[in-house]
Amino acid sequence: MGEQRVPGYNLAEKPWLTARPVNGGPPVTLGIAAALARAHELEGLVVEFSTQLPAVLRQVLLPVVADATDAPRTLREKGERFRQGMFTPAEVGRLEAYLDKHRAKFDLFDPVAPFGQVAALRTAKDETKGSAALVATAASGNNVPLFANRTDADPLDLTPAQAAHWLVHAHCWDTAAIKTGVVGDPQVKAGKTTGNPTGPLGQLGVIIPTGRTLYETLLLNLPVTPPGRLGSPQWLRGPHGPEWKPRAAEGLLDLWTWQGRRVRLIPHQNEAGELKVARVVISAGDRLTPMSELEPHTAWTYTAPAKKTAMALPERRPRRHTQGKAAWRGLDALLAPTRQSSEGFETSILLDEASALQETGSLDASYQLQVETFGMVYGTQSAIVEDVIHDTIPLPLLALHQDSEAHQLVLDVAEQAERLAKAVNNLSADLRRAAGTDPIPWDKSQRPGELLLHTLDPLVRRLLAGVRAAGSNEEVLEKGRLAWEEVAHRHARDAANTLLLAAPAATFGGRTLDQPGKAGKTLSYRLGTAGANFRAQLNEILPRYADAMREAAAARNTENGPALDAESDPGADFDH
Repeated sequence: MGEQRVPGYNLAEKPWLTARPVNGGPPVTLGIAAALARAHELEGLVVEFSTQLPAVLRQVLLPVVADATDAPRTLREKGERFRQGMFTPAEVGRLEAYLDKHRAKFDLFDPVAPFGQVAALRTAKDETKGSAALVATAASGNNVPLFANRTDADPLDLTPAQAAHWLVHAHCWDTAAIKTGVVGDPQVKAGKTTGNPTGPLGQLGVIIPTGRTLYETLLLNLPVTPPGRLGSPQWLRGPHGPEWKPRAAEGLLDLWTWQGRRVRLIPHQNEAGELKVARVVISAGDRLTPMSELEPHTAWTYTAPAKKTAMALPERRPRRHTQGKAAWRGLDALLAPTRQSSEGFETSILLDEASALQETGSLDASYQLQVETFGMVYGTQSAIVEDVIHDTIPLPLLALHQDSEAHQLVLDVAEQAERLAKAVNNLSADLRRAAGTDPIPWDKSQRPGELLLHTLDPLVRRLLAGVRAAGSNEEVLEKGRLAWEEVAHRHARDAANTLLLAAPAATFGGRTLDQPGKAGKTLSYRLGTAGANFRAQLNEILPRYADAMREAAAARNTENGPALDAESDPGADFDH
């Protein structure tokens, strides 16, 4: 094909991974070997696009560590390795020996078995695509991101480091639908393959527990795995050809390094002698069927079986994150260590193991565990990327224990925030009915409750961090709960006052409407009634603060007589 001969680019040694040093300073860029040897000195990886992080961990770093040093076989072993705080000299030696032995497997441009690719992958007409086809944020074909500053026709020269990141990202997150047909694939029809699913991570709500260092993050993401269940990573299963098939994952390392696409990067050297990737070939890859029971990076939803028989088991599906919802709004799934019935949630095994490490003393109750969540929102038959979901929250380890005060507190706070938003939406609906208009539909426009949740978001995150720092100190936890209710009460009142002040004069008299489905029965909607109903809901949702204010009011009444002001009666201003 007359392609330009270019030098290799070995990911084991070339600087392509960017990381933040623990003690501050500018980010450093390292190869795999150096990044792992210095993992205890690095805070975490820095990526160009958030969903590249789980891709790099799963496709590269975690399988190298597990294959070279083995995954922990017991929880005790995992705890011991975690307490080390760094790879031992012996483990560093094993990592270096592994990467040296398989050095050729990590060459991005190896002519025989390029990393994560198929050598000589080609179409019948030797067509190629611009490298934008790899990049989720770039305009390519039907995938045109909002406010894209380039078109499909604009060339996109990727550095080898960028190409490596987008290569593993494509294996994990690529869009579905039609893929280019290639020579040697017996399933090609009319020059294409159809029915392709998204990359395997696109079907999950990805959960990545992170620690204080890259080393701790790696250990937190290495599940306890008995011998014989690890399997082999993709670089030891190849070289891959253009053919593909639906199949089950053969061990954890096969799952992590799943080749969701067949890809070939086409490198060239520009006039300055710089190595670049501007053209690629991307075709169908292996289809993961069924979803692996080994998957550690997602929570699960259990539903009753479609066919109810004596032998039917609940259906277990990955729980995907919801677009536009903060991660703390899904705490019911993150904090569900075991399934309680035929319907419910089960958290990631990695969070279960973090909880067990705390119980056994390997992690302190106040350990600064963070949980990062990732997801991809696809549109038009999953053929385009519409949005990316990414969030980080502090997670108290004690909250993972169902019988702990911290567990109940954080679940209560998340539920209270949702109920406050609903109460504000109900107030808005009542005022609109009183004014003679319909309530805002739940799926159209932005309802005021969403604005309240946005206001409460930093408060909930601060509370989670406070609960984590408090550990098992129930007195501190109770003070934190009361402080949360006080601040949440104030913000909810502010949101309600905004609606009340904007209400037109017609809401004072209000309207009387027939109740749907109840012949002869009516409901009256007016400003005073709406305010009173909201005040009642507010005091019901935040009972500790309401009780504290009543006690304070009673104390003042005893001293000063029966006078009662708005500050002593939560929400009293809604009567005005």
